[in-house]
Amino acid sequence: MHPEPQRFVGFDGQFAVNGRHDDQRPAKVDQSKQTFGATMTIAQMTFPLNETTAIPAVGFGTYLVSEDDAPGAIQAAIEIGYRHIDTAAGYHNEKAVGAGIRAGLAATGLSRADLFVTGKPWPGNPAWGDTPKTGAQTKAACQTSLDLMGLDYMDLYLIHAPYGGPERISQWATLVELQKAGKARSIGVSNFNQTHLDEIRDAGLPMPDANQIELHPWSQKPDLLAYMAKAGIAPIAYSSLVPLSTWRAEAGQDSAKTDAMKADGGVFAEMAQKYGVSEAQLLLRWGVQNGYAVLPKSLNPDRMRQNISLSGFEIDADDMAKICAMDRGESVAWATGDPSVAQ
Repeated sequence: MHPEPQRFVGFDGQFAVNGRHDDQRPAKVDQSKQTFGATMTIAQMTFPLNETTAIPAVGFGTYLVSEDDAPGAIQAAIEIGYRHIDTAAGYHNEKAVGAGIRAGLAATGLSRADLFVTGKPWPGNPAWGDTPKTGAQTKAACQTSLDLMGLDYMDLYLIHAPYGGPERISQWATLVELQKAGKARSIGVSNFNQTHLDEIRDAGLPMPDANQIELHPWSQKPDLLAYMAKAGIAPIAYSSLVPLSTWRAEAGQDSAKTDAMKADGGVFAEMAQKYGVSEAQLLLRWGVQNGYAVLPKSLNPDRMRQNISLSGFEIDADDMAKICAMDRGESVAWATGDPSVAQ
């Protein structure tokens, strides 16, 4: 049912088997010394999650992709070279995402094992009048998502946000069971802070393989990332393109991005010009160069190609240091407020 352990290329140009170097997650490396093998591209690159699973460095995000647009967009993404599709029950497009996956695999001759699929159950949120899911309901939600997408398993299954309150631990324990049952090759969380992760540790449960969090130059979360590195939790970045003026600029694409941030949106233009790339490519490359898998989204095939074409340049140490100094600490992707502050 599941693919064999992957042989993947790490950021240091070394090959690894089963998603690890020497059975340990690789430590963060000196950004100024990162190099790539002669034939390696970032489109082929992966980061380890556990002993048998590695996540592609660049995936295709499906948030705000409508049911009408999803099949064609995902087919195009797979044909262009994306091998990771990220969705969630809360995006309300899983059936269409599944149709796009099937069309993309058929068009390319690839098999299910060639594709990495991330799903997320919605945990509920009492602050919104949405009762947190029990463990049994979380298990049922996984099967519903698999059925909608026409899949037998997820490559990565993430609790979408720490909104479960008293049910958080039962929700996480259910994901552990789902992994043991073969419904998910790797499991994790999204938008969890250190307190939420400590809660899992203190319950004596296995720690997550990954935590998908908002990461970009204006929200770098160094303390959380340091904690995650010590705990062996891989970071996955979403909303990498927040600094761009075009990010969620259309009606209905609300966020908590401030007017000051919008006014500063051109700060990366000069730096991108230095490398002969777009601002989006610079921001995505920054994430991958820091060791984060990234999840760009576009319905435009040309921009899809651009967003996955991150090889051929490397942000130098001076520019990496300049970007490091830009951190403002704010998470802005959720119009309702930063989900990681949930109690």
